[in-house]
Amino acid sequence: MSIFDDSESARFREEVRAFLATAPSEEILEAGRKTTSVFAPFKQAIAWQKILYDKGWVAPSWPEEYGGTGWSIQQRYIFAEECNRRGVPPVLPQGVQMVGPAILGFGSEAQKAALLPGILSGEDFWCQGYSEPGAGSDLASLKCRADSDGDDYVLNGSKTWTTYGHHANKMFALVRTSSEGKPQQGITFLLLDMDLPGLEVRPIIGLDGEPEQCEVFFTDVRVPKANRIGEENQGWTVAKYVLEFERGGSTFGTWLLPAQEKLRAWCTRENAFGERLIDRPALRRRLVELDIEIAAVVHTEKRVNANLKHGENPGPMASMLKILGTEVMQRFSELQLEVAGLDALPVQNQALAVGSEVAPIGDEAALLAMPYYLNTRAASIYAGSNEIQRSLLAKAVMEG
Repeated sequence: MSIFDDSESARFREEVRAFLATAPSEEILEAGRKTTSVFAPFKQAIAWQKILYDKGWVAPSWPEEYGGTGWSIQQRYIFAEECNRRGVPPVLPQGVQMVGPAILGFGSEAQKAALLPGILSGEDFWCQGYSEPGAGSDLASLKCRADSDGDDYVLNGSKTWTTYGHHANKMFALVRTSSEGKPQQGITFLLLDMDLPGLEVRPIIGLDGEPEQCEVFFTDVRVPKANRIGEENQGWTVAKYVLEFERGGSTFGTWLLPAQEKLRAWCTRENAFGERLIDRPALRRRLVELDIEIAAVVHTEKRVNANLKHGENPGPMASMLKILGTEVMQRFSELQLEVAGLDALPVQNQALAVGSEVAPIGDEAALLAMPYYLNTRAASIYAGSNEIQRSLLAKAVMEG
């Protein structure tokens, strides 16, 4: 229990803990333990989403009339914190946290009725069609074209780094519908099915041997104009809205707090030589410094969530939180790797697989230290690099 809990928050926390004590299966919990990035193992993440959907807890930040919980900001934070303490896998973000808010913010009532239920239940799994070989952080330079042809757009081009594209049955994409004016002015936000003729998905095999990312190619792919979210050539506005939720709607602190607790407990245990790492002054100082940085993340998140509660976009605060949260995550991963030491060096892909009978060499925490460290190197790049975020903050201050 947190010292900041009032009696109602404390009661809610106990309700969440009681649910989490029995709801996830052992396989789901194993997937949670072995999640080393923002994307959990697909099968178990979807299974957990369905359990949350049946409970009515899958979309805490959505409006109640569209399937949200009606929870306060404090309750949502408690729920996320307890999920991380229990070690359940995170709900994959592309649906509930990204395309869902776009549809809620810019979609028609007919689109909301048709699309939101499948997002909530996990029946529809969405991938994000943003990045291209020549357009990553500089997303406005994208070239994947959508040419008008009657009631359809005809897509030609490609997308890359499409996470779990090989699992998705739907995609939300940014496409170029005009080359006139500023690059941002000719972009449209489009929804499409992944089984359309002319669409090809090619998995990218990572260093860990897993195909988490994909390339997607479009050759004369026809997409109905009715699948557009917002107006033609106004997709940049929708995309910025989604990216603000991706950057600012996350809860870095609710992950970092339990992770720091586990790391501190690890440092407090006696090793084979009867020593405790916590007794080393330099390490103890770094743990305290990290405590302070995590507290700063938590309070910044509460400010962002307060804006969301009042119907405001996170705005520049989303960029600030994205910088702060991801860089603290990286510093945490560096310290965790140092604590693991040589035990983190063996490559143990088989032991990381959910359901594997291969036991890890040494402590399971050490098994996860290196993969988590490597994955967090991308944290300051995805959702707009931190250099871009600093530019956005500078521009907001200058224009303010």
